[in-house]
Amino acid sequence: MSLMSRARAAEGAGPSREPSNGLETLKAQVLSLVSADDIAAMVTANPNRARSELRSACRQAFEDVSWSAVPREERRRLVCELVDAVLGFGPLEGLLADDSVTEIMVNGPCDVFFEREGRLFRSEARFADEAQLRALIDRMLGPLGRRVDEASPMANARLPQGYRVHVVIPPLALDGPVLTIRKFASRVMTLEDMMRAGSFGSTVGRCLAWAVRARKNIAVSGGTGSGKTTLLNALSCALPRDERIVTIEDSAELRFLEHPHVVRLEARPRSAEGTGEVTIRDLVINALRMRPDRIVVGECRGAEALDMLQAMNTGHDGSLTTLHANSPSDVVSRLTTMVRYAAELPVDVIESSIASAFDAVVQTARSLDGARYVSEVAELSYNRERHVCQVKTLYRRDRSETEGRWRAEPFWIGELPALRVANEEEVAAWRRACCSAA
Repeated sequence: MSLMSRARAAEGAGPSREPSNGLETLKAQVLSLVSADDIAAMVTANPNRARSELRSACRQAFEDVSWSAVPREERRRLVCELVDAVLGFGPLEGLLADDSVTEIMVNGPCDVFFEREGRLFRSEARFADEAQLRALIDRMLGPLGRRVDEASPMANARLPQGYRVHVVIPPLALDGPVLTIRKFASRVMTLEDMMRAGSFGSTVGRCLAWAVRARKNIAVSGGTGSGKTTLLNALSCALPRDERIVTIEDSAELRFLEHPHVVRLEARPRSAEGTGEVTIRDLVINALRMRPDRIVVGECRGAEALDMLQAMNTGHDGSLTTLHANSPSDVVSRLTTMVRYAAELPVDVIESSIASAFDAVVQTARSLDGARYVSEVAELSYNRERHVCQVKTLYRRDRSETEGRWRAEPFWIGELPALRVANEEEVAAWRRACCSAA
């Protein structure tokens, strides 16, 4: 799309109101001064130069006598709006620049919502029309080699800034294009940060850190927006720095900002021609040949569950993953279903493999006020008489509670001194703290 067509599609863009005549006039004058084709070519190759060319053209336009009565601050605002409309994210720039905003939801050109601290708010930002919103979507997906149209009306992508973008357009979306942007904090939360935020107490935080260091396989489960990825990132901060980590994700969200040895793999959807797809299962299979100390799967959602279980049961201890489930008991059902996508195995064989693979299941939840917390920690075992995978709740925190209760200790707590993860005094102190909190 040329700069001219971008500007026309973005006609009247403004952060929170209908377009002003000043912005329309500035657009017309700039497009008479600058070569639209040249700047359009620079948008992908050199975005900074494209912005510079636009700002230079704006300065030339302001030399016209018709702008003499316009205050300097107003001119500066018009320049920013024009640049954002043509090259940036238009009405969404302010929300994207706000670090407290974690998700942006655009339901057609007139309805923009955002999430802050787990709660939803309506934004005053508006798009002039559906064409401007579609132009923004094309501008996001174009450099990534993706596109949406009537033949392929949905897309999932990751922007260079790390934002996760999901798009649905008509005819699937009845009220206009739907755009959802998941942002991620510039700083990764650690287990200590989550403890201070009230997500869990010190006994849970210490137990999870010990589980990671003791190379226990952990599944983090929960609903959408319950903090699964945040907790998985926090667990990854406890990984030893002398290990080789291979991460596998559908859309890269995990962030290892300080670990020195991380290999990041991302699945690839099929192209518009229907070729070139690389699934998470493909990546899991190949990761086993990359000499990983740990395999971290961002989300297990399909046939790759079979390969994950095989990896965990054949020497790749200390692996981490997330999956959508309402409880640890549902984790077993979900994994069983996903494994059967890949192979028609007996249910009891699958459940036996699940019980052997995972040492801990950590359930996350979101309270009514938007706060995320750990609601349950459980361990799995296989009952050979009944041929079922049993779930034992170790820790539970109800929605109405600020601190949960330990009902039992993990089976591996007694192994920690021998593994040199914690000494006898630390384990004894942890047990006393759990008893006092019960």
